[in-house]
Amino acid sequence: MDVFSAFILGLIQGLTEFLPVSSSGHLAIGSYLFGLENGEENLSFTIIVHAATVLSTIVVLHNEIWNLLKGVFKFKWNEEMQYACKILLSMVPILIVGLFFKDVVEEFFGNGLLLVGICLLITATLLFFAYKAKPRQKEHISFLDSFIIGLSQAVAVLPGLSRSGTTIATGLLLGNKKETVSRFSFLMVIIPILGEAFLDSLDMMQMGTHIDNILPLIVGFVTAFLSGCFACKWMLKIVQKGKLIYFAIYCIIAAATAITLNFIL
Repeated sequence: MDVFSAFILGLIQGLTEFLPVSSSGHLAIGSYLFGLENGEENLSFTIIVHAATVLSTIVVLHNEIWNLLKGVFKFKWNEEMQYACKILLSMVPILIVGLFFKDVVEEFFGNGLLLVGICLLITATLLFFAYKAKPRQKEHISFLDSFIIGLSQAVAVLPGLSRSGTTIATGLLLGNKKETVSRFSFLMVIIPILGEAFLDSLDMMQMGTHIDNILPLIVGFVTAFLSGCFACKWMLKIVQKGKLIYFAIYCIIAAATAITLNFIL
């Protein structure tokens, strides 16, 4: 992987991790266009850019995270402790998928862009229904809603099915406030992504992987981090304004592109 490819893919990852258009789907399309195949170098790059977007989440939402931690370490059943427990509950489905079905999920990656295109169409459909839905404007996300949103995150491991789009759309369809569900969606992914990166790093060390060219990884990390900060802030504003329909249209265009590329490449 050269520096230019790392820059473009890092930019794609940073922007699409938070925008409801599927980072995995866009990375798959980008890798196809650059002629990159699955391998140790791509695994290293994927770990690096995902870590970068997690860091951007922490930077953008640092006040919320700090207040949450302060409340949790009071060791009382306060609002912060309940919120933290809801986040932990939302992670149960993705934990089960990661522990018991990781090999099954990985089989879906690297098998062409047809599945990516289909999942992008599903993402577009979810965003359309979320845009049309009239939320009941719940004051707080319930424990049941947290678990259901977690289920949607587990399903969104498929390439082309946007994690942020799926979880935010699910939360809105359940009647939660736009700002509440968008922040919950971004916070709930921090630990799962860090956990996945840690496990992938262990696999790399067991395989004895050596990174010969560190510069593309640095470029990818910095680009993903900076674009991730921008996208995270932008997405929080977009959800509040209810502009998800534009991303539904974009996902349809991206789906058509992926399906077309699948048959001509």
